[in-house]
Amino acid sequence: MLRTVDLTGVDVDFRAHLPRADFNVDAAVEVVRPICEDVHARGETALEEYSAKFDGVVPDSLRVPAAVLEKCAEELDPDLAAAFAEAVRRRRQVAEELEKDPNPSPAFLAEGATVGLRNIPVERVGLYVPGGLAPLASSVIMNVVPAQVAGVSSIAVASPPQKEFGGWPHPNILALCHMLGVSEVYAVGGAQAIAMFAHGVPGVCEPVSLVTGPGNIYVVAAKRLLRGVVGIDSEAGPTEIAIIADATARPEFVAADLISQAEHDPMAASVLITESAELAEQVQVELQAQVSVTKHAERIRTSLGGRQSAIVLVRDEAQAIRVADAYGAEHLEIQTANAEAVARRIRNAGAIFVGDYSPVSLGDYSAGSTHVLPTAGCACHSSGLTVRSFMRTVHVINYDEQGLMALADGVERFANAEDLPGHAAAITVRRPR
Repeated sequence: MLRTVDLTGVDVDFRAHLPRADFNVDAAVEVVRPICEDVHARGETALEEYSAKFDGVVPDSLRVPAAVLEKCAEELDPDLAAAFAEAVRRRRQVAEELEKDPNPSPAFLAEGATVGLRNIPVERVGLYVPGGLAPLASSVIMNVVPAQVAGVSSIAVASPPQKEFGGWPHPNILALCHMLGVSEVYAVGGAQAIAMFAHGVPGVCEPVSLVTGPGNIYVVAAKRLLRGVVGIDSEAGPTEIAIIADATARPEFVAADLISQAEHDPMAASVLITESAELAEQVQVELQAQVSVTKHAERIRTSLGGRQSAIVLVRDEAQAIRVADAYGAEHLEIQTANAEAVARRIRNAGAIFVGDYSPVSLGDYSAGSTHVLPTAGCACHSSGLTVRSFMRTVHVINYDEQGLMALADGVERFANAEDLPGHAAAITVRRPR
């Protein structure tokens, strides 16, 4: 089911051999450009027309009424509500204890010279929650909780309208919004939702400063097109999992985890990196058995059979780590005899799941970590969505006369060396007369 890529004889340029999806955002930008421009020009009318065209339904109002949010929360299955609440609790605890850096004491540089640092939350954010092949209620938690912990004062959520739910987003999404105290929710999806957030729509939605959250290629394209008009978190592509596993790994676990991500999308990537040919064969057998009885078998087979998925054979653990770093997976599982030691050597991954009992599915919902993570190898330079994603760092410079005069000669020399005499004059004018 999975093709095999043999890298045992390769020592350089692993990236050229590794499986990747064909994800052409530039082409999609030209598709969404007229949509975004139309929303900017015609506002609410354009949003309603695109809802009819793409979602097959026009909600009674683009903003979901508070009564609908409350009703969805009241009708939520009690056991599911408890699962939601525990996932929220764990995500909030991690956000508060690990991610929200306190404002440190100012650095004392010399007498009368300090530089401080303030972390200031973004004032208003738009959070996108997908509702296509899977209504990702979990994305509500992953977006809203860190924004709240950061101190964002105005939070708006958008998710596509659904015909089967009267034109509103999925009830689980609305219930979670209500549980988290988010009352500004829009039944708007796709590129038009990103345009609504970026430009604002008079009488419907005020513009935001930052848009976050995963979406399909057209959502990603709209974020790229409108970057600069509005801040974005990242350009996340299809989900992906890589698993480093050795002969001690349980093949049924490995296969199930590869399937779990393939279930998301036909373009999802599932990659096994192993030095054990025997494990590779056992995983292939498990994949055949498990896929045949799962609900989304056709979607999973398409994903596992695509160019983006493969079993990658390596010589040893050291090469496995190098290959994993070259791939830079969104989710990296380590199922080896010394999983913790291997994890400490990994440099490039969106999130690392250590050992047999830390599957990606745990992180997707209730581990406490974020599931909005960099894809397509971007983990080598980017991080997942955390509290810090919703904050801006501002230096606060506070020098008195003594502090400035102690440094005045050097600043004037520096400014004149760059042929910026006006900069030097701004120092000179402050010298005692």
